Amino acid sequence: MTKIYYLGPQASYCDCARDKFVRTFFLEEHEDTPERSILSVIKKLAQIENKDAYGVIPIENSVEGVVRETIDNLCLLKNTNMKILAETSIPVNHCLAGYAKTLDDIDTVISHPQAIAQCYGFITDNLREDVILKNELSTALAIKGILPEQPNLAAIGSEYAAKLYNVPVIRSGINDMESNTTRFVLIGSKRNKITGNDKTGFSFSTPNTPGALCKILKILDEHQINMTYIDSRPSKKSLGEYVFYVDIDGHVLTDNVSKALFEILQNVSDFQYFGSYTKV
Repeated sequence: MTKIYYLGPQASYCDCARDKFVRTFFLEEHEDTPERSILSVIKKLAQIENKDAYGVIPIENSVEGVVRETIDNLCLLKNTNMKILAETSIPVNHCLAGYAKTLDDIDTVISHPQAIAQCYGFITDNLREDVILKNELSTALAIKGILPEQPNLAAIGSEYAAKLYNVPVIRSGINDMESNTTRFVLIGSKRNKITGNDKTGFSFSTPNTPGALCKILKILDEHQINMTYIDSRPSKKSLGEYVFYVDIDGHVLTDNVSKALFEILQNVSDFQYFGSYTKV
């Protein structure tokens, strides 16, 4: 049976993205396997090499930017057949959940670090100055852990999670930006056909020389390829050395993208192809 690993628990935003992928790709006959971390999802996929296994993880938020844990750990898939197969975006609507009777009763707020950052304006404007902020692996896990005997503890997450785990909603719509959206990706070993609505992701390092990155951007420009995202992360090999993660429009099997990637390969090191995938 098909297995789908995702950042859990049930009712997380990642679970909502998983449900969307299931409906889009007709994966009804499957077994859901929630994991406690993004790293755990990727490790499971790296270990099993099963064509009937998929992973769903967040990769970017419209407010807080790239999900560093995802970008850093995608490199674990370097020697596997697992690639990004699709992406989807889920609106993020946070609430404050817990058993406190007033906001002043709350002395601790727990959630995923990105959710806390996305609601930091609400926290500073409405909660006590000495409120303690604690990190959890997911928003749903934060809400799931709130108990009636903890009236001073509150969690940030979705109203869906609060309803599922029967935790009262103290305040709705607390994210600072109404247009808050998170992009999720589906990872698996099957290959995608060209749909005309595709993106390609890859990473690379460049020599530490003047104009090295500019040369790569010029190659994309010469082949009339739109770059939709770029981010840099430390290589973890030596100080001052970086790995660039890039998303571009187009599929690797199209003429201009394949030629551009071939030219890029001649000018970089540690190149990794993450997949050509459809936007759903």
